[in-house]
Amino acid sequence: MTNIRVTSEFRFEMAHSLWNYDGPCKNIHGHSYKLYVTVAGKPLKNKSHPKNGMVIDFSELKKIIEENVINHFDHSIIISSEAGKPEIKQASKLFDKFYIVDYQPTCENLLLHITEIIKSKLPGKIKLISVKLRETDTSYAEWYASDNR
Repeated sequence: MTNIRVTSEFRFEMAHSLWNYDGPCKNIHGHSYKLYVTVAGKPLKNKSHPKNGMVIDFSELKKIIEENVINHFDHSIIISSEAGKPEIKQASKLFDKFYIVDYQPTCENLLLHITEIIKSKLPGKIKLISVKLRETDTSYAEWYASDNR
């Protein structure tokens, strides 16, 4: 049976800063992110099943991504633990969604983090094929399973 790829698009707002960066992105600033998630599998072949013909119900994929990625990152602030200043730790008390992460929160590293979250939440029969994180209208990072075997 043929594998089919399906893709869903998601949006969220997030702020970050790039610690020790040599440009304006060292300051806290925000982006309107677009996340594209592509999965693959074999369409269900069972005429009596309500999901007949589907690789994954789009609502199921949406629920997985929204619960585990969007709800976490949307309207949050992400800062690298390398910043290490006491002021950073104090700032976390000012915001509900202020996260200190163990990586530089570049688009590339955020993409890797999000990819790992998604891979851990997908049903076993569904394979993650690609994830694209668009940070601006002209810039994005992509992850492909085929590049990471």
